[in-house]
Amino acid sequence: MKKALKLAVVACLTATLSIVAGTGVFAAKKTKIGITAIVSAPPLDEAKRGFFDGIEKLGFNRGNTTFYHSVAEGDMSLCASIAQSFVQRDVDIIIAVTTPSAQAAVAAAKGTDIPVVFMAVTAPVKAGLVKSWENPGLNVTGVSDRMDVPAQAALIKEFLPGAKKIGTIYNSGEVNSLVQVKELKAASKKLGFEIIEANVSATPELIPAAKSLVGRADAVFLPTDNIIGAGLEAVSKVCEDNDLPLFGADVNQVPRGEIAALGIRYYEHGMLAAKMAASILKGEKKASQIPVSGSEMDLLWVYPAAAERMGVTVPQHILDKADKIIED
Repeated sequence: MKKALKLAVVACLTATLSIVAGTGVFAAKKTKIGITAIVSAPPLDEAKRGFFDGIEKLGFNRGNTTFYHSVAEGDMSLCASIAQSFVQRDVDIIIAVTTPSAQAAVAAAKGTDIPVVFMAVTAPVKAGLVKSWENPGLNVTGVSDRMDVPAQAALIKEFLPGAKKIGTIYNSGEVNSLVQVKELKAASKKLGFEIIEANVSATPELIPAAKSLVGRADAVFLPTDNIIGAGLEAVSKVCEDNDLPLFGADVNQVPRGEIAALGIRYYEHGMLAAKMAASILKGEKKASQIPVSGSEMDLLWVYPAAAERMGVTVPQHILDKADKIIED
């Protein structure tokens, strides 16, 4: 009789647990990952694709993880609201793509134990995200896409040995842009370039800025900048109409109308961020214990047709070493 009663109790508990588990009460707690970016752009989307693929391979999939993914579409106030919403949802980690998104995420997560892993940030120390690359110091780490600006400037010299004045369009509101322009100026002193600046604060200002360089510059260099990324075609059109060679700091923008650029592999960039995030989520390391990493700039993309439209012939030795040649 006692044995029968015991079996009945076990059966009842099993049935109850099965019902409750179905409601999710006793189900394993899902990991929550918030992913935010200031805008959508090819390199940023490629970095996110690398992150999603990487984090899934490391055990975090849609079966055991809830992903919250939002893009601010260039709106800084929305950028802050997205980060705050992740904190309100009590996510386990925030993945912030670009400097503005990372700054918003760090500000929103302040006073919580939510770690932040950034991607596509050029100057993490100057942006106030970490204390140093080697020792972040805060509950933040990530992968920088800092470009080798001197190498970009040297590439322009290869194309245009006689160029004296290089125009650059940038957004002074973005730390990454300021850093790149500063490095461009330093590199240009050695190459004999004079830098002519055109500052913008919104995408509609790009066309007037580009036109302001016509007749004043021998070529134009565009840093990695979210505003410029959103309206690059407009700048390219002005350059084509005025035989003004256009170069950039991101290979993903070359097919959109630049002559050439050196760049990083953003997919691998995202994969590396995924490894960092997985290590933090698994409790192996704290974000503050993971040094900020950089990405090797080893790609050269060239767009001969765009060069021709801007009155430039691509030297054969550059074509020979190009990783990718864009064709119309």
